[in-house]
Amino acid sequence: MSDAVFDLDAYFERVNYRGGTGAGEETLRELHIAHTLSVPFENLDVFYGRQVLLDGASLFRKLVGERRGGYCFEMNGLFSLVLRKMGFRVRDLLARVILDDNRHTTKTHQVILVEAGGRQYLADVGFGNDGIVAPLLLEEGTEQPQFSHAYRLTNHTPLGRLLQKKEGDRFRPLYAFTLEECFPDDFLMANHFTSTFPGSFFLTMRMCTRPTPDGRVTLTDDRFKVVHSGEVSERPVADASEFSALAREHFGLDPERIRP
Repeated sequence: MSDAVFDLDAYFERVNYRGGTGAGEETLRELHIAHTLSVPFENLDVFYGRQVLLDGASLFRKLVGERRGGYCFEMNGLFSLVLRKMGFRVRDLLARVILDDNRHTTKTHQVILVEAGGRQYLADVGFGNDGIVAPLLLEEGTEQPQFSHAYRLTNHTPLGRLLQKKEGDRFRPLYAFTLEECFPDDFLMANHFTSTFPGSFFLTMRMCTRPTPDGRVTLTDDRFKVVHSGEVSERPVADASEFSALAREHFGLDPERIRP
């Protein structure tokens, strides 16, 4: 992919990043936070039956040029390309989302392993459901605070490493992954399944969500929810017109223009 197609300065502007560009821990942390807080997780293309393309030019055009969001394969796909272009050592992985204590999905969530400052980090700008906002040190058993939340990684037999989010006095599992490197065709297959399988969650409703430094804003077909400093405000969405208005106001998205 040529530099003309993939413009780092345009990406930095898109995510409101004004920090350094050296391939170090501080850059990784600040860029991860900037992307997560600026680019919404959204499934509008999947819901409307539009093809989700994962090549670099398509990802850049959609998320940067068109100022859209995306779901994990798009968000982490783009972030992985950015990190590589900046000189980071990156390994793309696939994770299983934990549905409850006894059930999990197949490998349908993309995450990233990044080396910086001689250490390994889990990077993930595209989970969309109380996921990490900053990179997480790949260290088992250590509680790692991020803004108003805390996470940890534990060992899970046989699923590998388990990402957990602290809720009250317990940790809730989010997803599990191994460090086995995955390749473009692996993501093409997982993306095709996730975006077309009739039972896929992403085909059942429209969803836009974005973390904030002290909470999260989430919009679905029928609910608008704001979490702010632990306080939750939630109300129903009356109709398609209100959904579109909220999507424009809080996520910079226009569903009426996206819909085929």
